[in-house]
Amino acid sequence: MHNSFDTLSELKLNGESYHYHSIQRLSDWFDISTLPFAQKILLENLLRHEDGEDICKSDIELVATWNPQDEPANEISFTPSRVLLQDFTGVPSVVDLAAMRDAISDLGGDPSQINPLSPVDLVIDHSVQVDRFASKDALEFNSQREFERNKERYEFLKWGQSAFQNFSVVPPATGIVHQVNLEYLAKVVSAKEVAGKHFIYPDTLVGTDSHTTMINGLGVLGWGVGGIEAEAAMLGQPISMLVPQTVGFRLTGRLTEATTATDLVLTVVKMLRDYGVVGKFVEFFGDGLDYLPVADRATIANMAPEYGATCGLFPIDDETLSYLRLSGRSDDHISLVEHYAKAQGFFRQTGQAEAIYSGMLELDMTEVVPSLAGPKRPQDKIALTDAKKEFIAVRNQMNESRDLEESVDRFANEGGGLAMGSERLEFSQKVTVKTTDAEFELGDGAVVIAAITSCTNTSNPAVMLCAGLLARNAVALGLKVKPWVKTSMAPGSKVVTNYLENAQVLGDLEALGFHVVGYGCTTCIGNSGPLADEIQQAVSDHDLVVASVLSGNRNFEGRIHPSVKTNYLASPPLVVAYALAGRMDIDLYNQPLGVDQHGKEVYLKDLWPSSKEIQECIKEHITADIFIQNYANLLEGSEQWKAIPTSESDRYPWDEDSTYIKNPPYFTGMSMEASATADIKDARCLVKVGDSVTTDHISPAGAISKDSPAGRYLQQQGVKVASFNSYGSRRGNHQVMVRGTFANVRLRNQLAPETEGGWTLHMPTKTVMSIYQASMQYQQDNTSLLVLGGKQYGTGSSRDWAAKGTLLLGVKAVLAESFERIHRSNLIGMGVVPLTFMNNDTAELLGITGHESFSISGLKNIDPSNAGKLEVTVVASSNEGQAVSFRALARLDTPKEIEYFKHGGILQYVLRKMIASKQNINQQVQ
Repeated sequence: MHNSFDTLSELKLNGESYHYHSIQRLSDWFDISTLPFAQKILLENLLRHEDGEDICKSDIELVATWNPQDEPANEISFTPSRVLLQDFTGVPSVVDLAAMRDAISDLGGDPSQINPLSPVDLVIDHSVQVDRFASKDALEFNSQREFERNKERYEFLKWGQSAFQNFSVVPPATGIVHQVNLEYLAKVVSAKEVAGKHFIYPDTLVGTDSHTTMINGLGVLGWGVGGIEAEAAMLGQPISMLVPQTVGFRLTGRLTEATTATDLVLTVVKMLRDYGVVGKFVEFFGDGLDYLPVADRATIANMAPEYGATCGLFPIDDETLSYLRLSGRSDDHISLVEHYAKAQGFFRQTGQAEAIYSGMLELDMTEVVPSLAGPKRPQDKIALTDAKKEFIAVRNQMNESRDLEESVDRFANEGGGLAMGSERLEFSQKVTVKTTDAEFELGDGAVVIAAITSCTNTSNPAVMLCAGLLARNAVALGLKVKPWVKTSMAPGSKVVTNYLENAQVLGDLEALGFHVVGYGCTTCIGNSGPLADEIQQAVSDHDLVVASVLSGNRNFEGRIHPSVKTNYLASPPLVVAYALAGRMDIDLYNQPLGVDQHGKEVYLKDLWPSSKEIQECIKEHITADIFIQNYANLLEGSEQWKAIPTSESDRYPWDEDSTYIKNPPYFTGMSMEASATADIKDARCLVKVGDSVTTDHISPAGAISKDSPAGRYLQQQGVKVASFNSYGSRRGNHQVMVRGTFANVRLRNQLAPETEGGWTLHMPTKTVMSIYQASMQYQQDNTSLLVLGGKQYGTGSSRDWAAKGTLLLGVKAVLAESFERIHRSNLIGMGVVPLTFMNNDTAELLGITGHESFSISGLKNIDPSNAGKLEVTVVASSNEGQAVSFRALARLDTPKEIEYFKHGGILQYVLRKMIASKQNINQQVQ
């Protein structure tokens, strides 16, 4: 490794010597005193990994001389120290590792050689669903259903747990990935032994879940990425990123009585959304941090995706050390964190000089008021005082079309008039519903789901104990939850259940129906489970505008439950309060939640615990022992997990009948020599789209339609429609996923202009057919394919299957006006070349319809010296014999990207490097 600035230093602590790369030594060359903490961490990362190839001296200079006002334009390589996976997005990464073991064996290598090169933790937390609730056996029942639904996936992951080194699986029913990360996995400062020396460095990570940013609350830099970037990091490859702008957010004051971390975060989300921080880092600073514990910081950091930032970093400080102590980390490790952070200038101290940022916001936390967000977006903050009024306005707006249709019907049937304008009746239906347990009237505004759920708040003792104490007060007064409310509580970890039990409030929550339903992401990701049949029938038949209230982070339309039109994010105690009220059209400040056993009206203020009471409860009932006991046997799992059969083999025994896990064909026919890159001849256009086509348009997601290519495939395999599950759960089966690529119902393929969805025009036959069917026909005829796109092709979430599916459809190149950066990188990672028009050309200006055949020359035998400047010639020939020739730029922007492309993708590149490295070692030994 290189060390251009001679930054290797030594820290002596507790009789040990630790080596590290000191960014303070750069002060001899650069003024780094005003850099944000985020930039300092990036700088250390570059110093430690400088190799003269992926990371050069100039990259270090770039960050050391960072100009806050510069627009992101320069790429650097970031090498996270570990990778975090959740089960939905992590399964394909493990599938690819298993496939690499088969490939290396076929090439004469040792399959046990294939392992993650960086530590990887996979937490199974996305598969539990709220099937049963408000009962003592809810946790056991839901867990059993979870194992039944995911048997094949869990067998595969358990094999991976034993087969791979550097890879651990946290079993189901343990906790939410980000809370497990916060409470146990994160080190803040990592250490490893190299050549007999202890090296220390910042704990950094990337994860395959957007809310990976929650760990920023502990001073750990990390963010969510797509599967291909995660696989690259797992295999020791750096992640390419633009040097970001960093927006500072100054916090002053402290939260006042009856306000919570949830109220704070909803305020922060709205402020940052209004400001605009998409693609930027956000860094929190200011003396208000002295009064903001790590649990509250994590709540804010968690929602970085909701305010649009790449991350929301809090610095390491005394609060960080206090949390490490509380959560059971050792005294020696806490001392190491403190001394290393101070030596590097990573440690925040009260009153220190502020960094210079790309922009600035400020919030006095004394001004935060109790709030909700909704009904469709997390940034739509509503003061609790305005919640009733805002809901009524939304309800009336949603009912306008329904009212109008019914009025028109009455006009036609009865010859009556149509009331308009101010005379229009504010229509609010009420329907009588009979269940086996109760009879009640259900109307617009009814809260049918009340869920304490998600990583946002269930990591926070203050809001969880506040909810518990509020429940205790409600039970003492004889209040009950309304019979139409589906209540649930999914703690982020078993630690939460323990301290709720210790505080003797778990029983009170259960008395109101808030039994533990599972440990994992539930309602927040749409795993809310079904409503009672009678309630579902009433809502559907009468098109009722009902609501959910959840302590989550996302409330997008249709996400929580397809029949629930309005969804509100709120703190856990407010979730309990709305469950008691049973409706959204209530003023919680001035209207009673119910009456006590003596007939006296009870208001929210009568139930809400004081801040002093909450803090005393935290101090008395949350101890390090709880964390230590719960994480002592983290990887063992339940008896159900232990009972899962698994093979102890180095290679995975693929089951041909499995519809969840399949051996992908990425390595079919692979040899040790990288195939020389070839020009593309007589390719056909499979898909032609306009501007801003997102990875959601390209990648399979959501429900699988029975009439789609994927649905028909599953039925052919004997899978019943009721057992389809989702594309997300079947990400380990390329046969399902390739059939769902470009199959989004909102895709508009210009080759089939009269259609919407996954359709195209098969050119030789001029027949409209599914994109998958056309792809198979083209591949059978040995015809290469390309995709034509407009501006910002591939925006949105960096879904790995947007690139993997494109490759498996037979696409060799994507020619667009411009690309979203990560999708461009992902295409290269799968061996698909991204091309952009030059000289302000577009398909329309060139008269290209997509009906032509395309030949691309200039790709043959390229080398790394062409990086960023490789021009190719494209000839588009029509069936009538006319041809258009133009130049395009191959967006292979770095030497490493050219290497990936030459090898057919990043997986093939790493595999060949591993085999070659092993062979070199063997030759030296001999």
